[in-house]
Amino acid sequence: MTLRGCFPVLCTPFDAEGAVDAAAFDQVVDFALGCSVQGVVFPGTASEVGHLTQDERAMLIARLGARLDGRVPFVAGATADTPEAVSDHIAAGAAAGATVAMVMAPKALGQDVSAHLEFFRAIDAPIPLMLQNAPAPFGAGLKPAQVAELARALDCVDYVKEETLPCGANLSTVIELAGDSIKGVFGGAGGRYITDELARGALGTVPAVEIADLHTALIASWETGDLNEARRLFAASLPMLNMQAIFRTRLTKEVLRRRGVIGASESRHPDPRMDAGDLAELGIWCDWLSEDLSGPKLIAAE
Repeated sequence: MTLRGCFPVLCTPFDAEGAVDAAAFDQVVDFALGCSVQGVVFPGTASEVGHLTQDERAMLIARLGARLDGRVPFVAGATADTPEAVSDHIAAGAAAGATVAMVMAPKALGQDVSAHLEFFRAIDAPIPLMLQNAPAPFGAGLKPAQVAELARALDCVDYVKEETLPCGANLSTVIELAGDSIKGVFGGAGGRYITDELARGALGTVPAVEIADLHTALIASWETGDLNEARRLFAASLPMLNMQAIFRTRLTKEVLRRRGVIGASESRHPDPRMDAGDLAELGIWCDWLSEDLSGPKLIAAE
């Protein structure tokens, strides 16, 4: 089976005291399923993975697998600083039912392809990998030719998530140079370049989760040949995604709160906070998008 379509990264809800809200996490999972996504990813950057304890991470992975119960495939985020830690995360994901593990090319290894090869070859991977090439400050920001070199050399890599700029051109280069050594490439970068990526042969997208129903509809329109509708949905989503590029997890959670999915928009990540003007602007774009969402509607204000 080849993964394709919309695979949103699930966020991690926290309660007012900053603790993981496991029941709200279940609601995020159910929301994604209700959006008819083809699969989900957890944990990733949009899950605030760097701000989760190992126990929290393990608990949520196990909870996700149980909640999904095989209804859609899930990709287990397994990024860590050492091959041993990556291997442990992959094992936990596989035990929970993950079909693929996503591992970011480590920022600390820079552009040293030999070092990246050594790192990935030291990973114990009982399930296939998705190699995530993220830009700084999150990842190594490898050149597309370097990503393709890694993909060709590593039998464990079935997919690439390419999200360095320019996303479209870099995705094309990875597809061309990696050839049939991988099953394909997913776009990322919050879904802000999705139509360009699909036009270049991307298997799908790995965005944040707050408008997963729109992203799923967009991809469905593209695959049925209704490119005008796909581009209309893309254009409609951009104002909110522009805000999401700034406020990141805080915006994702605020949108989910306004959709009635979670009860609080607390975040552990030091992303900028939205002030009254930002919240008012978000309300405008909530109204703008509401009719294009198949799931719970957005409310513009409290």
